[in-house]
Amino acid sequence: MLFHSAYGLRPAVSAAADRLRAAGHEVHVPDLYDGRTTESIEDGLAIRDEIGRDELLRRAVIAAAPHSERGLVYAGFSLGGSIAQNLALGDDKARGLLLLHGTSDLTDDAATEVPVQLHVAEPDPFETDDWLNAWYLRMRKAGAEVEIHRYRGAGHLYTDPGLPDHDAEATERTWAIALDFVADL
Repeated sequence: MLFHSAYGLRPAVSAAADRLRAAGHEVHVPDLYDGRTTESIEDGLAIRDEIGRDELLRRAVIAAAPHSERGLVYAGFSLGGSIAQNLALGDDKARGLLLLHGTSDLTDDAATEVPVQLHVAEPDPFETDDWLNAWYLRMRKAGAEVEIHRYRGAGHLYTDPGLPDHDAEATERTWAIALDFVADL
């Protein structure tokens, strides 16, 4: 399952799904925004807020449910990473969690053995060093094996060539590492 960012289901998300498919993986890419996309983060966050966090999670659960029995690898971009993390931690059959540009808070009683890989800009205005340090410690406390890959100088959503944050070199490094991670699951 690959979840889009607050920008919606943009071409970069479809291209990412194609990369994963070309490596032999079955990929489902739900559109949690019902066809709406945006060119600015402000507009994307407005759509997120209009739909609401609970509704976005409900839509994600509905999209994942028909496939979860087989053991999914959950993945997502920024907001989609947050959604993927929530679903993976609640799915006993989850095989892995690939986070691109985003994380989510964890409950104090979170428990998982799912392998986790995070790719994030350094610095990142949405994923600060303090936040990432606390997130890492909480994920480890929950039982997850966690890898974090930082990309100095890249923008927040650096894997999207349609956005000013794009960094081609960081994108290629990210996908080389991520594809190996998913292949090992």
